[in-house]
Amino acid sequence: MDNESTAVVFIEFQNDFTSEGGVLHEAVKDSMAANNTLDNAEKVLAAAREAGTTVIHSPISFAPGYNEISKHPYGILKGVVDATAFVKGAWGAEIMERFAPLESDIVIEGKRGLDAFGSTNLDFILRSKGIKTVVLAGFLTNCCVESTMRTAYERGYNVITLTDAVAATRVQEGESSVQFNYPMFSTPTTTDEFIAALDTAATLEDSSRGY
Repeated sequence: MDNESTAVVFIEFQNDFTSEGGVLHEAVKDSMAANNTLDNAEKVLAAAREAGTTVIHSPISFAPGYNEISKHPYGILKGVVDATAFVKGAWGAEIMERFAPLESDIVIEGKRGLDAFGSTNLDFILRSKGIKTVVLAGFLTNCCVESTMRTAYERGYNVITLTDAVAATRVQEGESSVQFNYPMFSTPTTTDEFIAALDTAATLEDSSRGY
């Protein structure tokens, strides 16, 4: 693990997911509890900062009225619109206080869909900083995290997914994604394993798989 060429990307640690009163909190709270998502992610955040590893926050937000997307969204984005989630400037779209960015962190702007690369300059930032390893945590396990993981893999990054720092709308959906999909496009790793590798510059065991 080369700390200088590693970036940890925290996807959508925003109040609408993470905090009581968030419009999507009820949907993810069981999965968060099962994984101890917030505590594990917070440990990684502190360890990454201490190690000098690049920390990136990737929130999603929309202007009131959701004019950035289709007038007739379907699937997960329809759920966002129906719940009136992640409205720019509202409390629900703010990054949770526990994960508030420091000056040394990077906040990616422009995420309007599932893949953190899709409508942002994430790839440009990673390449300009010489990042080779992308470590992912956040929401949702089988949606934005998985979409970002697949794109990072396709673009040639070494991808690590933190299996206990993610959450889904159903526990079993998250577990299925981690078990069957994550190993195809990343090295699934626990937060403790990742932090230990940061501390010792150790090589993580290859937990990926082929067919």
